[in-house]
Amino acid sequence: MFHEWVRRPHVAEWWSEPSTLEEIKDEYLPTLDGRSSTRAFIASLDDEPIGFIQIYVVQDSGDGWWEDETDAGARGIDQFLADAARLNQGLGTAMIEAFVERLFQDPAVSKVQTDPSPDNARAIRCYRKVGFKDVGEVMTPDGPALLMLYEREEPI
Repeated sequence: MFHEWVRRPHVAEWWSEPSTLEEIKDEYLPTLDGRSSTRAFIASLDDEPIGFIQIYVVQDSGDGWWEDETDAGARGIDQFLADAARLNQGLGTAMIEAFVERLFQDPAVSKVQTDPSPDNARAIRCYRKVGFKDVGEVMTPDGPALLMLYEREEPI
């Protein structure tokens, strides 16, 4: 299912993933069975899979990502909706809001960040609706990104 999703044009435009099923398994199975510090989830609505979301610890994430991060409570998220027909209906906003709320139930989580392409206006609007603030454009191993941050409102 995930392999088919990442090949859909509206996902592939922003989400560059391995092209073969074997490569997808190699990269993503560890996120599902606990062999990776990244955790992946399938979002559902009324028991129907509608999207994908993943979380990772930002500090020491490796491979050139966020090398200056010193906050052990920082978490990063990436996600997409699987069906292009469901875009622009508030579903992505609701998915991200619910996920961020869940993340902040863990008192160790101090902030959540994401890094859409500066050209991905739909994603940026969605994150802003949720409450993410623009930090600024950064260069990542995947190219330019707009770093966006949602900080815990009050300490626990």
